[in-house]
Amino acid sequence: MIVTTKELFKHAYGKYAVGAYNINNLEQTMGLFRGNIDSKAPFILQISKGARSYADKRMLEAMIRMADEIFPESILAVHLDHGDEETCYECIESGFYSSVMIDASHEPFEQNVEITKKVVDAAHAKGIVVEAELGMLGGVEEHVSVAEADAKLTDPDEAKEFVRLTNVDSLACAIGTSHGAFKFSGGQSIHFNVLDELQKRLPGLPLVMHGSSSVPQEEVARINAAGGDLKGARGVDENQFARAAGLGVTKVNIDTDGRLVWCRVHREMFRDKPEVFDLRKPGTIFMAEYARFIAHKNEKLGSAGKLDEVRAIL
Repeated sequence: MIVTTKELFKHAYGKYAVGAYNINNLEQTMGLFRGNIDSKAPFILQISKGARSYADKRMLEAMIRMADEIFPESILAVHLDHGDEETCYECIESGFYSSVMIDASHEPFEQNVEITKKVVDAAHAKGIVVEAELGMLGGVEEHVSVAEADAKLTDPDEAKEFVRLTNVDSLACAIGTSHGAFKFSGGQSIHFNVLDELQKRLPGLPLVMHGSSSVPQEEVARINAAGGDLKGARGVDENQFARAAGLGVTKVNIDTDGRLVWCRVHREMFRDKPEVFDLRKPGTIFMAEYARFIAHKNEKLGSAGKLDEVRAIL
């Protein structure tokens, strides 16, 4: 069942965080649904601008619709991740997305407000939920690239004003994490003092944590042992998710870790079975491994086992 993020956040706020996972292909889609059913968790399925280009948005949307039929017990929101203004409007008009993110965080405050407000007005007119971002996470994510030296934590007072001016439904905040492969250059840490101040100024507003992959060292080691060349950095300590959820973090984006699982499965398959050329063999292993990975993350987020409770309030 596809619902809005607002409905999921209403149940989760202050108790646990909902996992938001990006998909790009069939194997990720099937593994994602299976993992959330296995762990009995509601979830957010994210499609980025890059994924819409890579797989063609019509293909991704068709896969999601069919997965929703194959797994009728699932409860999820479909969300545009890191959209620019044009992509947001396209998704709003499509009638398929229940939530969009407008990311104008790289713009000056006034322009971020202006762009976000226009997207919010268009989305709310059609009952669609909007996430925006304030502050600047380091790393590379879709159309936004921020050097470590330019990363900027979200200012709580500025955040309060931003939400007042835009009427946005949830806020992605920069609290010390960073996007994508940027993690491989160093460790991450969550600034809980900033989260605490944000919650005080924005009580009840769902906060979103981007760049939340943990970069498991076992995955990195196995990838490198199978011919990879990833640097041994660390991401977010997944044991801190529960503390963040208590401070209003209601959505946690996880993408890089899933890519590591994909990389590890395929590298090990090609190393150990060089005679294999059937793409379904590593694909089958990946779907099972990805489902296991998703279930594990949901346990850390606190969303595992909440599916029946969410169904009851819907």
